[in-house]
Amino acid sequence: MSPTPSKPDNPFAQMIQSARKIVAFTGAGISTAAGIPDFRGPNGLYATGAYDPDLVFEIGYFRKHPEMFYRFSFDFIALLKTIQPTFTHYFLARLEKEGRLRGIITQNIDALHHRAGSARIIEVHGSFWRAACIECSRFRKEKATLEWWDKAMTESPRAPVVVCPHCSGVVKPDVVFYNEPVKGMELAESWVRDCDLLLVLGSSLTVFPAAFLPQLCRSPILIVNKGEVSFAPDRNHIFIREDLDIFFKNIADYIDSQL
Repeated sequence: MSPTPSKPDNPFAQMIQSARKIVAFTGAGISTAAGIPDFRGPNGLYATGAYDPDLVFEIGYFRKHPEMFYRFSFDFIALLKTIQPTFTHYFLARLEKEGRLRGIITQNIDALHHRAGSARIIEVHGSFWRAACIECSRFRKEKATLEWWDKAMTESPRAPVVVCPHCSGVVKPDVVFYNEPVKGMELAESWVRDCDLLLVLGSSLTVFPAAFLPQLCRSPILIVNKGEVSFAPDRNHIFIREDLDIFFKNIADYIDSQL
């Protein structure tokens, strides 16, 4: 019997295999691949006309009129219930379990990294994964699952607006609204400075201040995005214009073939 031919070398898989302090920076592209449309696109949630896109995430308006944000949230949670994390989400969780990935820095608010099993996540724009009352400190939800949000919005006395069981104040998901500071940047900066490989996945690097983070990296940067990326070329910067799942399935196949 002739031996099974070995797979050709995959230099990107070899980069990942040799790294021990990988950091992943993820943007909207990893979520659109899961089935979440661009909010402002022709098929996005804003296209329904049910809410003003300039007011949905405006913190001052939310404090006075939370109903618009919660109408958006009701639709957004319903959408999230129909989708699953992508292969790339699960692959990053695998790298973390193997001890290769230090953590994920994400611009996304959909909590898909949590659902895929990742534990070390910095959500610079926050997410629906946590929630708290904006009036008192007595109510906090540290794992606000889709099921919890669905039940809370449906059964709330001000449905779909979720209210605090202690003071009847409005409960706000841990999402960064306009004019609010981003989260975890100091820790994110330390991760990027200390990593031995930075993966920039599904981001055009145009939304600041998070898009500034890759500029702090002194190690190789592997950038995978189907569209253009606003980042200066460098001998340490590798740009791949490819579908994320196809790219990482090839890497996973190569790594598995070496086991």
